[in-house]
Amino acid sequence: MKITVLAKPRSRERKVVKNSDGSYTVWVSEPPDDGKANKAIIYALAKHFNIAQSRVELVSGHAGKKKIVRIV
Repeated sequence: MKITVLAKPRSRERKVVKNSDGSYTVWVSEPPDDGKANKAIIYALAKHFNIAQSRVELVSGHAGKKKIVRIV
Protein backbone atom coordinates (compact mmCIF):
# COMPACT_ATOMS: atom_id res chain seq x y z
CA MET A 1 0.00 0.00 0.00
CA LYS A 2 1.33 3.46 -0.87
CA ILE A 3 0.37 6.52 1.13
CA THR A 4 1.05 10.22 0.78
CA VAL A 5 2.62 11.82 3.83
CA LEU A 6 2.99 15.49 4.68
CA ALA A 7 5.96 15.88 7.03
CA LYS A 8 6.03 18.44 9.82
CA PRO A 9 9.58 18.37 11.25
CA ARG A 10 10.69 20.31 14.34
CA SER A 11 7.26 20.03 15.93
CA ARG A 12 6.59 20.17 19.64
CA GLU A 13 4.70 16.90 19.60
CA ARG A 14 4.83 13.60 17.75
CA LYS A 15 1.64 12.38 16.14
CA VAL A 16 0.16 10.82 13.01
CA VAL A 17 -3.19 12.00 11.66
CA LYS A 18 -5.15 10.64 8.71
CA ASN A 19 -6.56 13.45 6.58
CA SER A 20 -9.96 13.43 4.86
CA ASP A 21 -8.32 12.90 1.44
CA GLY A 22 -6.65 9.66 2.59
CA SER A 23 -3.19 11.16 3.09
CA TYR A 24 -1.41 11.37 6.43
CA THR A 25 0.25 14.23 8.27
CA VAL A 26 3.14 13.25 10.53
CA TRP A 27 4.57 15.61 13.16
CA VAL A 28 8.05 14.77 14.48
CA SER A 29 10.41 16.71 16.73
CA GLU A 30 13.59 15.89 14.79
CA PRO A 31 15.06 18.43 12.35
CA PRO A 32 15.27 17.62 8.63
CA ASP A 33 19.08 17.32 8.82
CA ASP A 34 20.93 14.19 7.65
CA GLY A 35 17.69 12.23 7.31
CA LYS A 36 16.81 12.48 11.01
CA ALA A 37 13.22 13.55 10.30
CA ASN A 38 12.77 10.80 7.70
CA LYS A 39 13.87 8.16 10.21
CA ALA A 40 11.50 9.61 12.80
CA ILE A 41 8.63 9.59 10.28
CA ILE A 42 9.28 5.92 9.47
CA TYR A 43 9.31 5.14 13.19
CA ALA A 44 6.08 7.08 13.80
CA LEU A 45 4.27 5.39 10.91
CA ALA A 46 5.44 1.95 12.02
CA LYS A 47 4.17 2.64 15.51
CA HIS A 48 0.87 4.04 14.17
CA PHE A 49 0.21 0.98 11.99
CA ASN A 50 1.64 -1.37 14.65
CA ILE A 51 4.18 -2.93 12.27
CA ALA A 52 7.97 -3.28 12.12
CA GLN A 53 9.99 -0.33 10.83
CA SER A 54 11.44 -2.59 8.13
CA ARG A 55 7.96 -2.75 6.56
CA VAL A 56 7.87 1.04 6.04
CA GLU A 57 9.83 2.33 3.02
CA LEU A 58 10.28 5.92 1.87
CA VAL A 59 9.75 5.83 -1.91
CA SER A 60 10.03 9.51 -2.83
CA GLY A 61 10.29 12.91 -1.23
CA HIS A 62 13.50 12.33 0.70
CA ALA A 63 14.28 16.06 0.75
CA GLY A 64 10.76 17.51 0.68
CA LYS A 65 7.78 17.82 2.99
CA LYS A 66 5.51 15.77 0.72
CA LYS A 67 6.51 12.12 0.68
CA ILE A 68 5.34 8.82 -0.77
CA VAL A 69 5.68 5.90 1.64
CA ARG A 70 5.17 2.21 0.89
CA ILE A 71 3.78 -0.02 3.63
CA VAL A 72 4.59 -3.69 2.97
